[in-house]
Amino acid sequence: MVDGLLEHVWVVLAGFGAGLLTSTVGVASLLSFPVLLAIGLPPVVANVSNTLGLIPAGAGGAVGFRDELRVEPRLTRQVIGLSAVGGLGGAVLLLALPSSVFEAVVPWLILGTCVLVAAQPRISAALRTRHGHADRPPRLRLTPVATLFVVLTGVYGGYFGAGAGVMMIAVLALSLDLDFGVVAGIRTTSLMASNIVAGIVFTLVADVDWTVVALMALSSVAGGYLGARIARRLPATVLRTGVLVAGIVTVVTMLT
Repeated sequence: MVDGLLEHVWVVLAGFGAGLLTSTVGVASLLSFPVLLAIGLPPVVANVSNTLGLIPAGAGGAVGFRDELRVEPRLTRQVIGLSAVGGLGGAVLLLALPSSVFEAVVPWLILGTCVLVAAQPRISAALRTRHGHADRPPRLRLTPVATLFVVLTGVYGGYFGAGAGVMMIAVLALSLDLDFGVVAGIRTTSLMASNIVAGIVFTLVADVDWTVVALMALSSVAGGYLGARIARRLPATVLRTGVLVAGIVTVVTMLT
């Protein structure tokens, strides 16, 4: 249980920063999860509480992206539904497997996320380049392969989630011809759905630090909304570098 004013402040700041990252870079948990570990929460409790606390960040992002979400409503609903199904699977995996499995794989999940964060500029550039080809009809439907990867990204979001936003950007960018803002809006909202379903499961059967959830919820919703508003204008180089440094430090700390 989180106790003490300074720890509360750190949780609030982590929630706000994670909310910003939810709607921009897409690696919210890579900021907030290490903070929760640093204040003394066990890894699984930190992960469960983090998932619940970041649901409002997705809601704030969805409000900020409301115009983009109206562009392809059918596709948006499909991706949200698939992510929700995946989130249920991820939550079940987290609770069914021993906590030692989670503690063993998390450093490698974070390391993989760092690689994805580093690759995100190339993903975004590929998406923008694809828009330059106006000689073929736009792709606006998920292929079976893309559908599978959307579900798997939802599973990852329900199990841990750091970098799930980058994964979803990659899946949507490589399989669809959509404006980047629309992709970001669908990404943010679909992963919120994954978190909601996983959060329901965690609420019923998992050990949750409700103080952390409440503090993160209050601050992350503001960060999510603000992040959505600045997502297409934010110079992400410094932010991305900070995320990479934080991720590498967390991996080294957990492996030593």
